[in-house]
Amino acid sequence: MIPKILPRDGADAAGGKTLGDLPVWNLDDLYPGMESDALKADLERMAQDCAAFAADFEGKVVDLDAAGLLDAVQRYEGISTLIGRIMSYAGLLHAQNTTDPERGKFYSDMHGKVNDASTALVFFTLELNRIPDATLDAHLAESADLARYKPVLDRVRKMKPYQLSDELEKFLHDQGVVGAAAWNRLFDETMAGLRFDVDGEEMPLEATLDLLTDHDRDRRETGARALAEVFTKNLPLFSRITNTLAKEKEIEDRWRKLPTPQMSRHLANDVEPEVVEALRDAVVKAYPRLSHRYYALKAKWLGLDKLEVWDRNAPLPMEDPKLVDWPNARKTVLDAYAGFDPRMAELAEPFFEKGWIDAPATPGKSPGAFAHPTVTDVHPYVLLNYLGKQRDVMTLAHELGHGVHQLLAAGQGELLSSTPLTLAETASVFGEMLTFQKLLAAAPDKAARKTLLAGKVEDMINTVVRQIAFYDFECRLHTARREGELTPDQINAIWMEVSHESLGPVFNFMDGYESFWSYIPHFIHSPFYVYAYAFGDGLVNALYAVYREGGEGFEDKYFDMLRAGGSKGHRELLAPFGLDASDPTFWDKGLSMIEGFIDELEAMED
Repeated sequence: MIPKILPRDGADAAGGKTLGDLPVWNLDDLYPGMESDALKADLERMAQDCAAFAADFEGKVVDLDAAGLLDAVQRYEGISTLIGRIMSYAGLLHAQNTTDPERGKFYSDMHGKVNDASTALVFFTLELNRIPDATLDAHLAESADLARYKPVLDRVRKMKPYQLSDELEKFLHDQGVVGAAAWNRLFDETMAGLRFDVDGEEMPLEATLDLLTDHDRDRRETGARALAEVFTKNLPLFSRITNTLAKEKEIEDRWRKLPTPQMSRHLANDVEPEVVEALRDAVVKAYPRLSHRYYALKAKWLGLDKLEVWDRNAPLPMEDPKLVDWPNARKTVLDAYAGFDPRMAELAEPFFEKGWIDAPATPGKSPGAFAHPTVTDVHPYVLLNYLGKQRDVMTLAHELGHGVHQLLAAGQGELLSSTPLTLAETASVFGEMLTFQKLLAAAPDKAARKTLLAGKVEDMINTVVRQIAFYDFECRLHTARREGELTPDQINAIWMEVSHESLGPVFNFMDGYESFWSYIPHFIHSPFYVYAYAFGDGLVNALYAVYREGGEGFEDKYFDMLRAGGSKGHRELLAPFGLDASDPTFWDKGLSMIEGFIDELEAMED
């Protein structure tokens, strides 16, 4: 059994400077332990419910009446909740320490048990797609309770042209545990186990990446070169993982007759390919007036003719290096949330009080940050690697936005609560914007305002420009992989192409930077996910502009949008705000906000 961990002081993570008591998860709301009776009972019930579901419905879905179909959907939803609880617990335990063999074995065992039991459910979505349109329409008209699930049924039926035979679908489901999931786990455990030599000190990935934001330029360079050395040494392994997953995807896409590598992501996101391409094209066209222009300005501030890669996220010379302790980070974000609407802060408060946040940067912990919704009858959990930087405060604001969104959407139930990725970043980026605007309004002088504006521009560039560059990298990589296996040098070359295009001519690229693609987890876990960040940022910029214009009832409309979860598409959700993401000019509105911030920074030079 994993012992319950108490809050710990953050002194070691902050290089000897205390950050206060950093909270850690209390996972008891899921299960009290890996050997708990509650978990054993749920595993047994899951196996029984899956078998009973198959016995009652397999081969019969097409002939069900409206009441029978509703019963099937609701039982399927109940099983999904049970599976979600088990895998959320196993996944969160593993995320806390991916190098712990006991947790790794537990995660793998749970994945295997869930996979074995849920094979019996594969038939359901396949048979749903065999119901004639007229028959399904009649069922939906007859039963209001069933009609509530129409968005789920619509998403399932979008896959109808691409589904395989029942036997092949079951095979793909069964082999997943030794396919993509196994390669994902190898990547995660390898990354968590990497150590980087920084002036004789061995450091994990997250702490080494954090050096790239250090005030000391020599320290930044040391961190960057340590990263390059280790990434380069491990390139054969990361290239093998990337090649294998890309090939596996190509094979499945080919069998399903999906027209492009990106199509499965667009279908899952419930977004039209042309909308994504309009976003991508707008951002790429804006590179010169956004990232190229800003980084040239930053080089001037740093007194450099050229920026090195370790200068990209460097603090500004006038920036206060003071760390933000946990109590102040909490107050900053909750005050910003309350300033928008007290209800938002009330929803966020329990994350701090009830063990829903895991904040310390500890050995073996998953890098980065996330908010995991678990299941709708529990609550989300937030993971951070909090080191006290201003960016860490914004990350807290971001992930709490996800958490608030997930809490509000939970009322939709398990099948309808999950928001498509096109809108999944809305509340998180909006939370960041609220926090930024509150800090900006309280800036005591021009230097403080300049620092805040520059930090926000950098975050927006990282969210919009960098993520679209990542999307282009994936598009080119998957296209090239269809012609044959890619050598590490070929993958490196694609990475450097997009880096030059997106970052601009002011940068020098050190030897070894070509390997930095290898640590990005989204390329491994969620191909083509990255455009969701740019989508969310552009959408929120437009949404925030509506808010600042003082539209009547904005707050209530905003909460309604979050409560909708996945029950509505992006067009329907944005219509109350007078916004339409399918409008080709929509993205220019969001990009103009970034451009406006850069204009203000340039004006400060006069």
